[in-house]
Amino acid sequence: MSILTFFARFFLKNREKSISDFKANAKKDQKEILSALTQRGSNTLYGKEYDFSSIESYNDYSAKVPIVNYEDFFEKIKSVLNGDKNVIWPEEITWFAKSSGTTNDVSKFIPVSKESLDLNHLKAGRDLLSVYLKNNKKSKLFDGLALALGGSKQITPYDDKKKIFTGDISAILLKNLPFWASYLRTPSIDVALMPEWEKKIKTMAEITSKQNITNLSGVPTWTIVLIKEVLKITGKKNILEVWPNLELFIHGAVSFLPYKSLFKDLIPSSHMNYQETYNASEGFFAFQDDLNSNSMLLLTNHGVFYEFEDSKSKKTTDISGVKLNRDYALIISTFSGLWRYRIGDTIKFVSLNPYKILITGRTKHFINAFGEELVIENTDLALSRTCKKLSVSFYNYSAAPIFITGTKRGAHEWIIEFIEEPKNKEKFINLLDGELRKINSDYDAKRYKDIAIKQPKIHFVKTGFFDYWLKSKGKLGGQNKIPRLSNDRKYLDSMLEHVSLFQ
Repeated sequence: MSILTFFARFFLKNREKSISDFKANAKKDQKEILSALTQRGSNTLYGKEYDFSSIESYNDYSAKVPIVNYEDFFEKIKSVLNGDKNVIWPEEITWFAKSSGTTNDVSKFIPVSKESLDLNHLKAGRDLLSVYLKNNKKSKLFDGLALALGGSKQITPYDDKKKIFTGDISAILLKNLPFWASYLRTPSIDVALMPEWEKKIKTMAEITSKQNITNLSGVPTWTIVLIKEVLKITGKKNILEVWPNLELFIHGAVSFLPYKSLFKDLIPSSHMNYQETYNASEGFFAFQDDLNSNSMLLLTNHGVFYEFEDSKSKKTTDISGVKLNRDYALIISTFSGLWRYRIGDTIKFVSLNPYKILITGRTKHFINAFGEELVIENTDLALSRTCKKLSVSFYNYSAAPIFITGTKRGAHEWIIEFIEEPKNKEKFINLLDGELRKINSDYDAKRYKDIAIKQPKIHFVKTGFFDYWLKSKGKLGGQNKIPRLSNDRKYLDSMLEHVSLFQ
């Protein structure tokens, strides 16, 4: 073990008791966070508007303060962007995470206070490393370098005079990392935040192909692109021939399930570890603390107060009222001045002691044109199973309904980009349809004898399609993601304009 790994273990071991405590005391911690938040926010304009000073319980909070989407809250955020003080948070906010959600036309500006960075993002990052080292006694994580594939939006002035800056959350975090974390990562910030995505991938591959990389972090899709570029440069067959000490991939943003087999091909090692995180522009909410389970530990003592809106009844509860295996829309309040903010993700609890979750989808990304209630969790799993059966792998996909017109029945229309395309496309369609029917009983009912909807229509496209489409929208790279499911045809029709170029 190198001296760096020895000291990292010693330093991070201090977090172990705190982690055990918050696992055991989630309800108590959440009450204390809500109390601290409303006290800190009571003298802001928002706090006065909703009488924070009189709030003594969660019931008071939920009765007095409205649940908001980004669009509802934007005027408050805009006021802070314009330099107004004490609007939503007493601390001056100079950082805003610029997020496009999923290829939205208008960027979102998410406030990120220094207090929130310390209590949430940075604290969660330390706890993640602490848990990993505790669970992996032979780890040599700090004997080499961490390679983080972050966003493409550099820190840019929103208003020079008011010293307000915007950028990807990954860029903001890079600018605020503690010195020890900065020392152990690669490449330089200038390269990591290059705005031109294709040039950045090539430059990162050139630099890191000559370095000792022990861990990766990023979105699976873009990490695949980077690994393939490194292999292209070096002429190697798998990435362990370039980075023999690679032991960990920290991933998030999209489900890892469909990519699992591909990563095993790229990194053929039984000692390779994969750790999922739930780290968004609005906050770092959960991470996988047991690599033998795909659930994630909810971070209940990290500067975020959580509420959960039942997807069916629409009733909200704090953590004390959640039930297992129900879909909840996640609502958060933070030390950056987000108050009862609906983040747009849905989760379900798979453990209540401690509280562990799975991400099940997005509140705006599903298909329910015919009562089938198809969510991303369903399609990711069905596609993963189908690809495994046929020994093929894919890069990305998007799907939307074909609506019923006249005497024509409806269906789902897919575009799937493959890394290895199936030889028998008809068989692939049949298998995917069958897997969807096994997973989702509502879909199965609508598919019965083709009465309501027909078999899916699938466009098989070659490598490069989705990157080409993102680039055509000025959205290539960073945290921009393909909308995998849409309940209308806005995105799919736009994509179909380019399909013929990749068939």
